[in-house]
Amino acid sequence: MPTRKQRRRRQKDLRHEYEYVYVDGEGQEVEVDESSARRNGKREAKATTKSRNGKPGRVVQPPSWNRVVKRVAVIAPLLFVAFSALNHHQSLVQRVVITLVYTAVFAPMMYLMDRALYRSYLKRTGQPVPPPLGRKR
Repeated sequence: MPTRKQRRRRQKDLRHEYEYVYVDGEGQEVEVDESSARRNGKREAKATTKSRNGKPGRVVQPPSWNRVVKRVAVIAPLLFVAFSALNHHQSLVQRVVITLVYTAVFAPMMYLMDRALYRSYLKRTGQPVPPPLGRKR
């Protein structure tokens, strides 16, 4: 069940009108006349809405292992500190091994999350989604 704040925000969104615009190849926004937007439908028009402050939405970068490694370099020491605080009775080697195991599991999950976010961004903006890598049929 949505909170009161979420209900108010939803009601406010429904009260205000948003303008639909095309984004051309150079990233410039071009206004759309209402008849063509209705005729083509919302999905086919590749329409985007401006955010509340009037700026276009954030551009999501394609997934990269380099960014994942940088994030892991920040998160791994934090995991070690957390495991040290929680398991202070274990030896240092055991805490390091646990940290490495969790980091080894966490890194591919971060990459998969980045890939999912990027693919949803491409779908949302109407850009072609690259085919998944792996098995060829």
